[in-house]
Amino acid sequence: MTIFDDEFNRSFKKMSNSFFNIDDIFEEFKTKGSNQGPYYYGYTMTVGPDGKPIVKEYGNTKSELVSAPNTREPIVDTIVDEKEKLVKLVAEMPGVDKSDLKVVVQDKSVNLSAEHGEKKYQVNVPIQYKVEENSAKASYKNGILELVFKLAEDEKPKSTTVEVE
Repeated sequence: MTIFDDEFNRSFKKMSNSFFNIDDIFEEFKTKGSNQGPYYYGYTMTVGPDGKPIVKEYGNTKSELVSAPNTREPIVDTIVDEKEKLVKLVAEMPGVDKSDLKVVVQDKSVNLSAEHGEKKYQVNVPIQYKVEENSAKASYKNGILELVFKLAEDEKPKSTTVEVE
């Protein structure tokens, strides 16, 4: 080992100690009491000297008090096909039926929502391209919603010939 390796290892240990001792970072929040915000909760995981993982909870609230959001935001991709003059929105919404989906196109945005039992999805997607809103067609198969719009033709400025008198 060279001197450089020793210095690198020493610096790396300092950085990882402060990174993994997250309780020290949030000590200020702990002393204020658990009734004041902000609330935080999580886990840290390190590997002990014996090679076994060590998992520690941290935060100023209990895990059962941290609630997961009821509604999920689906992953949405926008695909533009210049050749076919189409814009496609593809959303991943598994676990719902076609009849559970609600798609509303309004003011250059699409609001997608669905609810089926415990599964709830909702997202508002802005449409960044000029499309014909009335051309929208939607299909849903295997948890994937595909919404297709025709790209709007660029309006050419209308010209008027003015007679000079």
